[in-house]
Amino acid sequence: MAGKVRGIMAAQAQMETIIKEVSGKKAVRGIQSALLILSAASAKEVPRDTSYLLNSQFRQIDFNGTRITGKVGYSASYAAAVHEAPGKYLNTQTDRPVRRGEAEGSRGVIWGPNGNPKFLYYPAKDNEEEMLAIIRKEMKL
Repeated sequence: MAGKVRGIMAAQAQMETIIKEVSGKKAVRGIQSALLILSAASAKEVPRDTSYLLNSQFRQIDFNGTRITGKVGYSASYAAAVHEAPGKYLNTQTDRPVRRGEAEGSRGVIWGPNGNPKFLYYPAKDNEEEMLAIIRKEMKL
């Protein structure tokens, strides 16, 4: 007892549409949402003497075949050195060195109350669950 199966072509076309949507729009939207969470959390931890480092923040999404990767980084030339600094003056209230003609303490303290070394590592680690949850939410059909 054989019967005809109808709609196979339509089902395949619809499946291809869903796959393109998930691998395209939804994946990029999920990565972008996770990057926004990380960049906001990282911005709170960046030292702000002149705000040059903070203002050099960037977000980037790369496509390599079927792999989509996202980056949050800082383009200031000294960003890596500050990120890897030992932080030995944390919570010591040591005044930042001043230039000639500036008043002592006018530039705040080294590693002031908002600045921390590893300003990308710890926000990524602390917000990992939230970023994964937002990616899962975006990828749902």
